[in-house]
Amino acid sequence: MNILSDRINKLSESETLAMTQKSRELQAQGHDVINLSIGEPDFNTPDTVKDFAKQAIDDNYTHYTPVSGYLDLRQAISNKFKRDNGLDYTPQQIVVSNGAKQSLANVVMSIINPGDEIIVPAPYWVSYKEIIKLADGKPVYINATVDQEFKVSAAQIEAAITPKTKLLMFSSPCNPTGSVYTKEELKSIAEVIAKHENIFILADEIYEHINFVGKHESIGQFDCVKDRVITVNGVSKGFAMTGWRIGFMGAPLIIAKACDKLQGQITSAPSSIAQRATLCAVNCDPKQSPQINDMVVAFKERRDLLLDLLKDIPGLKTNTPDGAFYVFPDVTYYFGKSDGTITVNNADDLSTYIIDKVYVALVSGGAFGSPDCIRISYATSKERLIEAVKRIKAALADLK
Repeated sequence: MNILSDRINKLSESETLAMTQKSRELQAQGHDVINLSIGEPDFNTPDTVKDFAKQAIDDNYTHYTPVSGYLDLRQAISNKFKRDNGLDYTPQQIVVSNGAKQSLANVVMSIINPGDEIIVPAPYWVSYKEIIKLADGKPVYINATVDQEFKVSAAQIEAAITPKTKLLMFSSPCNPTGSVYTKEELKSIAEVIAKHENIFILADEIYEHINFVGKHESIGQFDCVKDRVITVNGVSKGFAMTGWRIGFMGAPLIIAKACDKLQGQITSAPSSIAQRATLCAVNCDPKQSPQINDMVVAFKERRDLLLDLLKDIPGLKTNTPDGAFYVFPDVTYYFGKSDGTITVNNADDLSTYIIDKVYVALVSGGAFGSPDCIRISYATSKERLIEAVKRIKAALADLK
C-alpha cells in the first residue's frame, strides 16, 4: 500500500531550500559556512512599514479579512500597478496571497487542465516546474544561454507554440539569472502571443525594484495582450519583507475570481497584520524611497565586485545581469575534472564539491533548467563575497 499520493511523490523538494538546509546543518556542526544560495535580501524591513504594522495591532486589525485581501489594500495595489507599471487592474482584479509563490500556483491551478502546455523560458525559477506538475500541465522549455544574456527571443517562443499551448510563464528581472527584458523585447513577445487568442501570459515581476538599468517594463502594458496578462508581484524582495509572506496579482476578472475561489478553500487570506504592513509599502513611490534606492545601489556595487572577483577564476563564463541579486556563470570548463577523489560531472557535482570542500553554498543550475551553470546570490556583505570567491577559487584550482 502506498501511503503517499502520486501527486506528492512526483513533486521534488526545492533545491534552493535544500541547499539552505544543508548550510544550516553544517553551521550547527561548527563550520563557517558562507551561504550564497538563498534568495533573500540581507536588509531589514523599513521602519515605516514596521511601525504601520505595530499600529495595526493596536488598532485591532486582528480578524478575518476578505479572501482576496482588504479592499483598501487591493485599491492601493491597483494604484501601484498604474503608477509604476502603466497597468489597469481594478481592485476586483487583485488577489493578495501568502507570497508571490502562492499567487503563481493559484493561477496555474486555476487555468491549466491535464495536458495543457505551458511555455517556460529556461533558466526558470525552481518552483515553476513543480507548480506545473501539480496542475498536470506539460512544461515546454525554451533554452537561453549566457551568450543570449539568458533571454529567449520572440521567434523561439513562436516556434514553441502548439494548439495545446495555454500559458507563457516567465520572470523579469529573472531568478536565477538577473536578466531583464527590455521594452522592445517584451513588445516582440507580446506581438507573437497576440496572434494566439487562447494563450495567457503569467509575468512574475517580484524583482521589479531591484533593477540596475532604469525603469522596469511590464509586458501587460501592450494593448494587444493586456487582457490576457496576469501580473504577479509582492513585497518580499523590493521591500525586504520575505517573512511577511505577501504576494499579489492583477489578472483578468474571471481568473482573479477563480484564484479567490481556490485560495478560499486552501489558505483563505494572508495575515491581516502583514496586509496592513503591505499597504504602507505599496503606497510608497519607489522613486522617492531611500530604502529601495539604497538597497539597489548596494546590490549593484556587490554585483560589480563579484563579477570582478570571478574574472580571476579560470574557465567561468559570465555575463553582466541587469537586475535581481544573482550571477549565473557557465561552469562547463570544470566538467570531467577531478581533485583525485571527487570527479565533477555536472553542476550538481560542482555545487556539492564546493560546499563540502570549502563551505560555500551555491545552487546548481540544474535546479533552474540550466545544468551547465550555477547560481551565486550576492545578497550578503562585500566582505563575505570576497571570502567566498577566495574559497571557491582555491577549491576549483584543485580540479585537474
